[in-house]
Amino acid sequence: MNSALAIAAACGAVLAAILTGAVRRYAQATSLLDVPNARSSHAVPTPRGGGIAIVLSFLSILLVLAAFGRVEIRLVVALTGSAITVALLGFLDDRSSVPARWRFLGHLAAAVWVLAWMGPVPPVPMLGAPVALGLAGPLLCGLFLVWMVNQFNFMDGIDGIAGAEAVFVGLGGALLWWLAGSGTGWQVALVFAACVFGFLLWNLPPAKIFMGDVGSGFLGLVLGTLALWCGQQAPHLFWAWFILLGCFMVDATTTLVRRVRRGERFNEAHRSHAYQYAARRHGSHRTVTLACAVLNVAWLLPLAVLVAMRKLDGVVGVILAYAPLVWLAFHYKAGARDQQGSLS
Repeated sequence: MNSALAIAAACGAVLAAILTGAVRRYAQATSLLDVPNARSSHAVPTPRGGGIAIVLSFLSILLVLAAFGRVEIRLVVALTGSAITVALLGFLDDRSSVPARWRFLGHLAAAVWVLAWMGPVPPVPMLGAPVALGLAGPLLCGLFLVWMVNQFNFMDGIDGIAGAEAVFVGLGGALLWWLAGSGTGWQVALVFAACVFGFLLWNLPPAKIFMGDVGSGFLGLVLGTLALWCGQQAPHLFWAWFILLGCFMVDATTTLVRRVRRGERFNEAHRSHAYQYAARRHGSHRTVTLACAVLNVAWLLPLAVLVAMRKLDGVVGVILAYAPLVWLAFHYKAGARDQQGSLS
């Protein structure tokens, strides 16, 4: 990593930290607080909306990198248009609830924008053979992006967990992309992780501010876009990104499937994710966030690197990575009937 990129990443982290502090002061002055209710995992009113600091810092640094020719313009345009759409919807939803159908249409429009700039979906390697997806390719990619936006929104329920996950996936994805030697997108992933880290300094347990939907949906959209962009340039790397996302992917998907099978509305607020049950069982946000980080670094990252280095088939790698995570999801009752009570 050269000095210019290091400076850009450092500036992103510092800018995000400063902006988060400013947003927190504004939220306190205007009573823009997340007040605990029966579905909350916190016990005291906490400023919210800090995710706007991530949005502003990342897009600012991204545009500077683009102006100096450091990153691919198509990726910048794809990210900027879609990310602003998702962040704006989240910003509005943080202040007055936006109907689910309008949120979905906005997320779908953002996904279409990304795919229009990304171009054709290449054959995906499966068990050693490239598989052409045809018309299913764009549909699956669009579904993946929409799910990423909502997945991060669902998983942003205890202090630090969504920010820590985004930093890990951003840094891990940058490493894999760099190892593959394909394009400049790894620099975007690195700067993104740095900007999220600046916010995370305020969001670690006990959180001084929450990111809100403006931040969580933005994180999911950016990481989903980077995963697809990287996978288009080096198709086997998509599986590696999928492995990096394992903790959130397994918990959110298991919870959604079990709740829908029970006839519950998937978009209703609840506290039945595995990480939420774990936080209540162990009495600590910090413990669960740290455990997720350990799983990411000690289990998921090595498998993702093996896939990136072509030492392990991508599909086999995903199965190996997800197997213990599925067990953990059921062990911690992901999707079981919601329980009440709050956790500070």
